[in-house]
Amino acid sequence: MLVLRLLNVVAPAYFLCISLVTFVLQIFVFIPSMFRDPSTTPLFSPALLHGALFLFLSANALGNYVLVIQNSPEDLGKDFNLGKGAEVADWLDGSRSPGSALPGTHFCRLCSRVTQRHDHHCFFTGNCIGSRNMRNFIMFCLYTSLACLDSLVAGMAYISATLSMSFADPLAFLTLLPHSISQFFSGALLSSEMFVILMLYLWLGIGLACAGFCCHQLLLILRGQTRYQVRKGVLVRARPWRDNLQEVFGKKWLLGLLIPVQNVESSYRRQKEK
Repeated sequence: MLVLRLLNVVAPAYFLCISLVTFVLQIFVFIPSMFRDPSTTPLFSPALLHGALFLFLSANALGNYVLVIQNSPEDLGKDFNLGKGAEVADWLDGSRSPGSALPGTHFCRLCSRVTQRHDHHCFFTGNCIGSRNMRNFIMFCLYTSLACLDSLVAGMAYISATLSMSFADPLAFLTLLPHSISQFFSGALLSSEMFVILMLYLWLGIGLACAGFCCHQLLLILRGQTRYQVRKGVLVRARPWRDNLQEVFGKKWLLGLLIPVQNVESSYRRQKEK
């Protein structure tokens, strides 16, 4: 448990550090050195267009990241009289309380609260993912993967021009890291160039991981399930996939694709307000 709590603090700091490094490399290294075309007008210059695209992806990724943290799942334990003894033990074991009729409720030891439609605990946000922040989490994964892909392409173009190498051969990227390590220790490669090469593989790993999370979550949403329900073998009532999507993304789903907006309120809150 101590290791998990430490990871819950270190992982968000690690993500923010990677985001800062990526921003600095893109704005101050890749764009000024790779997009120089005096014949084009400043309004439609490749540097400006690529910079605007990267800022759009980064703003959406960081904006949804903040919303995931701000829209913490509700602590349903405050609304239930859990009592003592067996009922509290049921919550601590991660199972549902006998007096609760809400599906997918779960007690998270790291957050110390009971949440509705608990999906999983995200260490990179230091927060549980539930009904209130699921859409923002999916958008965060989507735009993070796109930002990493954009940085990967720009970084490969920078390395290709700096080291005069071609990535036309698919094996060139696979052999780049071991070849660069040998050149670095022999003194033929600068530390800044080696750092960019390491970042290429980091962007690739983060981008693939976030894309995988996004696709997996969308598949679960279409089925009307959460990762916690799948892990525990909880059966869910069959519903049309359109209704499952609307419950998470809302009717104004297109707005959430373009700008980071607050997630729709959970069905539990709407029922409670009624």
